[in-house]
Amino acid sequence: MEVVQKIYICCCSKIYNMKELLTRSLSGLLYVSILLLSIFISKYTYLFVFILFGILSIYEFQKLIHLKNKRLYLIFILLLGGLYFYHEKLFFYLVLPTLILTIVTEIFLIKDLITIRIIPMFEKRKYFTSIFYLITSIIFIILIPNYSGIYQPHIIAGAFLITWVNDSFAYLVGKNFGKHKLLERISPKKTIEGFIGGFVFSLLAGYLIAIFSNTLSINIWLIISIIMSIFGTLGDLIQSKFKRQAGVKDSGTIMPGHGGIYDRLDSVIFASPFLYAFLQILKYVS
Repeated sequence: MEVVQKIYICCCSKIYNMKELLTRSLSGLLYVSILLLSIFISKYTYLFVFILFGILSIYEFQKLIHLKNKRLYLIFILLLGGLYFYHEKLFFYLVLPTLILTIVTEIFLIKDLITIRIIPMFEKRKYFTSIFYLITSIIFIILIPNYSGIYQPHIIAGAFLITWVNDSFAYLVGKNFGKHKLLERISPKKTIEGFIGGFVFSLLAGYLIAIFSNTLSINIWLIISIIMSIFGTLGDLIQSKFKRQAGVKDSGTIMPGHGGIYDRLDSVIFASPFLYAFLQILKYVS
């Protein structure tokens, strides 16, 4: 009887794991399909989808930091309108100051990630971080393919692809070869070996994108790969710290098996202002 019970439990466990894997795969496929289709159909479908993603991410982030303020959604729309539609005219008066404030805010988040156990989120900092980390970074994701004044979908699609490659191979390499923890108190499963694996395969992805997309040069795509790998990993760790402080596994439940939209975008959100800054430097230097 005991043997039969063990076999039954084992079979149930396998069925559950297979069902969970199938759910996660279908959910991930739907997310990737919506994202890539929105990017390549037109700049307006991309704008619409990321307005929706932005609103969901703001909602999920507010839950993590225990903040309820509907004005943040209005700030997101108004700031997006100013930065998106007056991008060229107000670059030095609005876009550049916003970019600097966003990068400075993220540098402080990196400092807090490394040096202290809990990121201090008093009331004023909750608002400031919500605006100049989350909201503005999402807006820079929207601005990246428009950085030159002409919509270039391959730029942002490539950035997402590099991020997905980095995450996937960091997981695979870390799971099979990881021995040294990267930042155990924040994310126990992340390893130094995994980070190196993700970084190397990100460079390979950037190289292949440069070869097959015929957009930017190989060197530029390799630099984009470095930005997305390093700052994407930091963004993932910072989000993990926010979740750990909130005592939750995921930021949301909208994507079965994956969590929330903020869970899926955390790496790109954090890396976006650094990538946008690099593209702008490239634009003005060349």
